[in-house]
Amino acid sequence: MVRNQHSGDRGARKPGTPGRVSRWMQQTMNARMNRKIRRGRGKFMGMDVLILNTVGRRSGQPRQTPVAWFSDTDDARLIVASGGGSQNPDWYANLIAHPERASIELPGRDAVGVTPHRLEGADRDEAWQRIAAAQPRLAKYQSKSDREYPVIRLTPR
Repeated sequence: MVRNQHSGDRGARKPGTPGRVSRWMQQTMNARMNRKIRRGRGKFMGMDVLILNTVGRRSGQPRQTPVAWFSDTDDARLIVASGGGSQNPDWYANLIAHPERASIELPGRDAVGVTPHRLEGADRDEAWQRIAAAQPRLAKYQSKSDREYPVIRLTPR
């Protein structure tokens, strides 16, 4: 059976975006990882992980996403908007739409408000080199993508 891909079709989706089952799996795994982080366990595949709290850019609803983080200067953390196929992940669009409502939860700690800043130029290049050295798998993913992964510095407010 061939499905009609008109924009009004319930099953239609943009090329390069995850399907219904993929989204369900991601939501299930994110909820499980968030529980682990809140219980004080913040490692996944050898990476430090935090919970990024944002607000949906269209819905206005709270969103909690586990994201790998890398140390930066002082108390700041670096995160990378990898994943999401050919588009930036939804959490990135939410973060950019409502930066004033962003917070993070480190393993076993309460949420702390953060100010996000997308790194550009030499700042991004320098941060990316450190991130890629710490996690070569991210560099591998980046090499297969048609977009440059944004690198965001999260500074506590």
